[in-house]
Amino acid sequence: MKRSVTVNVNKEKLSAIEMYLEQKNTTLAAELDKYIEQLYSKVVPQNVRDFIDMKSMKKPARKPKNPASAEPEKQSEQ
Repeated sequence: MKRSVTVNVNKEKLSAIEMYLEQKNTTLAAELDKYIEQLYSKVVPQNVRDFIDMKSMKKPARKPKNPASAEPEKQSEQ
């Protein structure tokens, strides 16, 4: 689940940031996403990040552990 964060920024500064980010072919949202990930990695302990990752993982469809043990394909006789 994602949540929004609101930040108040001087209008002229925001305009300048967006202009220069556009020249670098990126956006403010993309840069903020990167910074949030860096901050998360720096501040949140690894064991907590691991726990959150485990909770957020979707359970994959069950697959046989050993595909070689699956029923062999029938070979056609020539």
